[in-house]
Amino acid sequence: MSDLVRNTIRFILFILVQVFVLFQIKPLHQFVVPYLYFLYILWLPFSMPRMAATLLGFCFGLTLDFFTKTPGLHAAPCTLIAYLRPFLVNILIPQEGADKNYKSPSITSMGWAPYATYVLILTFIHNTYLVFLEWLQFGSFWFFLGKVLATTGISLMLILITELLVYRKEKFRTNTV
Repeated sequence: MSDLVRNTIRFILFILVQVFVLFQIKPLHQFVVPYLYFLYILWLPFSMPRMAATLLGFCFGLTLDFFTKTPGLHAAPCTLIAYLRPFLVNILIPQEGADKNYKSPSITSMGWAPYATYVLILTFIHNTYLVFLEWLQFGSFWFFLGKVLATTGISLMLILITELLVYRKEKFRTNTV
């Protein structure tokens, strides 16, 4: 299956799961909302140019905003993490590392510790920016911090479950020219 078809199917599936499954769950303790949709951006191929990934992140977030009737609320954090993703990959992977030998970020291509760091940092950035835009003020700092940490925790749990349930075949490319 080509990368375009695979990413198109993922695009549709992540939007549908978020809108029709996860958004139907009532917020836990009135402020924890489970987010999984941005995993699509985290799974984009290493070879995708930064501007293409940023534009795709914007379109992905805007598609979710269309379904939830929240103009720009999800598009902004998706654009931000799509833009920051290559910087983080370059920091976490040695220069002649997995980004040349594998197609996309995964536990197989990056290893447990770098992949967990990659997911944790981008999940935290996404949820912090999303919660901030949602409120457009801090209000109570501790409530804000609690919502960000709780939402990040539940999102990380969903990402871990998804990683365990969805097998992503990562071929080692010996011809890296």
